[in-house]
Amino acid sequence: MTDYSYQLYSSRKFPPLEQTLAMLKQHGYSQVEPYGGLYGDVKALKQGLDANGLTAPTGHFGIDMLENEPAKVLDIAGELGMKAIYCPHLALELRPTDAAGWSEFGRRLEAAHAVYAKAGYIFGWHNHDFEFVALPDGSIPQRLILDAAPSISWEADIAWIIRGGGDPFKWIETDGNRLSSVHVKDIAASGENQDQDGWADVGHGTVDWKALLAALEKTPVRYFVLEHDNPADDEQFASRSIATLKAI
Repeated sequence: MTDYSYQLYSSRKFPPLEQTLAMLKQHGYSQVEPYGGLYGDVKALKQGLDANGLTAPTGHFGIDMLENEPAKVLDIAGELGMKAIYCPHLALELRPTDAAGWSEFGRRLEAAHAVYAKAGYIFGWHNHDFEFVALPDGSIPQRLILDAAPSISWEADIAWIIRGGGDPFKWIETDGNRLSSVHVKDIAASGENQDQDGWADVGHGTVDWKALLAALEKTPVRYFVLEHDNPADDEQFASRSIATLKAI
C-alpha cells in the first residue's frame, strides 16, 4: 500500500495547523510535506505530527536558505526526520532569461546537492510551469537545469508540467530515473474552478492520473504528495483526492 503525503501549502488558508494535521490523519494520510512558512516553530510542528501519527519525509526549502543557511536546513530536516530536501521555486525576478543563466542555476543546485547529499539526504528540484516554456533560442529551462545538475533528484509537479506546455509522459520516459517524488494535483476543465486558479481535486479534473501512475511505476519515485494550490475547501480536496488514488 502506498503512503500518501500532503503538501501543507494546500491548507495555508485554513488554519490552525493542529486542525489540519488531525484532519489529514482522519482521512488516511500518513505523511506531510512542510514548506518554509512552517519552519518558524519546528518543535511545535514535530509535536503536531507525532500527535497525529504523521511523518514528514520530504520538505521544501527556498534557494536562499539552502545556499546561505545550510546548518539551519539540516537542523530542521534532522528534527523532522526528513529523507529528502527539495528546492521548490524561483521567484520571477530571480529567473534567468537565457540558456546560460538556467545552466548556471543548475550548477548552483548541483553545488547544493553536494552539501545535502553528504549529510545523507536526497536533494532535488521541484518544478513549476515556467521551466517548460521555451526560451527565445528554443531551449527548455528544465532540460538545462537537469543537464547542468546531473546528480540532483527531481520532484515532478505533473500538473505544472502540463500547464507549462510539456508532455509529462515524455518527461517520465526521458528523465523518470531522476524522480524521487511526484506532486499529485489536477487541472479543472477549461473555464471551471476559476476561484481556485483552475485547479481541481485529484480525479475531478482533466489529468489522466490512472495512466500517469502506471507510467510512474517504472521509475524510482517513492513519495506521492497531493497538492492543490488554492482549494475552496481543503478538507474536501484532501478527502476526495486520496479516495481517487486509493481507487486507482
